[in-house]
Amino acid sequence: MTWLQGQLPVLPVVLPLITAALLLAGGDGLDSPEVADRRAVMRTRVLSLSSIAVLLGISAALAVDAAGGDWRVYRLGEWQAPFGIVLTIDRLSAAMVLLTQAVALPVAAYACGGWDLRGRHFHALLHFQLMGLNGAFLTGDLFNLFVFFEVLLIASYVLLVHGQGRQRFRVGVPYVALNLAASGLFLIGVALLYAVTGTLNMADLAMRVGRFTGTEALLLQVGGLLLLVVFGFKAALVPLHLWLPATYAAASPPVAALFALMTKVGVYAILRVHGVVFGEGAGVSAWLAADWLLPLALGGSLLAALGALGANSLSRMIGWLTIASVGTILVAVSLYTPGAWSAAIYYTLHSTLVMAALFLVADLIAQERGRRGDRLAMAAPVAQPALLGSLLVLVAASVVGLPPLPGFIGKLMILQAATGPSAPWVWSAVLLVGFVSLLSLARAGSLVFWKVAAAPPSAQRARSGLVAATALVVLAMLGLTIAAAPLKRYTDAAAAQLADREGLARAVLGPDAGAGAVRPYRAGEDR
Repeated sequence: MTWLQGQLPVLPVVLPLITAALLLAGGDGLDSPEVADRRAVMRTRVLSLSSIAVLLGISAALAVDAAGGDWRVYRLGEWQAPFGIVLTIDRLSAAMVLLTQAVALPVAAYACGGWDLRGRHFHALLHFQLMGLNGAFLTGDLFNLFVFFEVLLIASYVLLVHGQGRQRFRVGVPYVALNLAASGLFLIGVALLYAVTGTLNMADLAMRVGRFTGTEALLLQVGGLLLLVVFGFKAALVPLHLWLPATYAAASPPVAALFALMTKVGVYAILRVHGVVFGEGAGVSAWLAADWLLPLALGGSLLAALGALGANSLSRMIGWLTIASVGTILVAVSLYTPGAWSAAIYYTLHSTLVMAALFLVADLIAQERGRRGDRLAMAAPVAQPALLGSLLVLVAASVVGLPPLPGFIGKLMILQAATGPSAPWVWSAVLLVGFVSLLSLARAGSLVFWKVAAAPPSAQRARSGLVAATALVVLAMLGLTIAAAPLKRYTDAAAAQLADREGLARAVLGPDAGAGAVRPYRAGEDR
């Protein structure tokens, strides 16, 4: 292995940081939103898109390497775990990092259609966001998960209000306040876990939490439940979801499309912490979230689908559908079987791509409806009904779960994984959510394309570059169907690897870890 190959695991964190610094140092060509230096703007766009393209290649290389089944552990400063900072790459984390770049590249290209000129430093903020997202998927310990959460959240605060506007500032204030409160709970939960176990390394935690009973186990459970609240808020799990529809509707379309990744960070954290650390082998703390997660996910997905049915704009409808899709993913997570986790991973890939595509399609439609924008009310006919209607039908059909699209494959995997007493509830909720989503999307399509004012079609046509960027996301979504068989094998293997606590411990902590041979680090324990 060459030196460069050895550095690949850290590049998804370092490269966006370096790119953001270069973009800030070089300026973005905007002295004000009204005055732009075209050469500087072009230089900024080329650097931003080139960096993401390189990241996409790096992420693909990591995913190919992870497919072999081994853990790739990167120890910063060569400090040994659990004392040092480690990045841990397995099939799941590699897939999520690759997904992040697959969404970011077309979103950045879409923003280059003019959205990046509505405020300063859009591309620098985008790369800080990518740094936080990639770091959250790669980190091997809870404290650095908190750090990367804060990095991506700080970037999201500014991206949300990018371009300014009364509505963005109105939703931005509660968004910041609620996330700061969640960050406080995150620190309290982490502190409780560290006070009991003496470690925050997730591989170490997974091997140690089962050893505690009595008061110490109770403290661990309190810390774990606090983290469930935090991750549930990030994932927009009902009843911690109310911030999302208005926030995503207020953000600019490329930002909202990028934000489709943020809820998946919460889902990923629930899988890592409550599926593995507090999963099988956690003793009296095992399956800590089991009694809470399934009913909240089932009820939340249905409630969100009803919210989409009553939405008054396309962007708000898509926000509600995002919550419904997260609920569907967490239904699979809460079944706690390898087959269900495989379905959850596949559906996460689909959900992220299809929601990002929906936000971009909604903006293309809004551009051709004049002053009505994306509001679900009568307006002049769009200039390109065949093109925009086809895009909307394609992504809507996948959201609903019509074959042979990836939404159908993902939901079928979830239904096949549902067994035992919970199976009737899972089947009923998944099918009912799909039906209500069909009604909401059909209602939106009919209002936009059929119930139109008696007027000439809009003279405003969506720019070809924006359509091309949107088509890239749609094609990536369709790729999940074309490659369904190898992807299914990959997600099956990723779910099995995720559940291998001892294998992870040996990879991160050394060959003496695993099989109960966990090194103690708390004062007073046997050494």
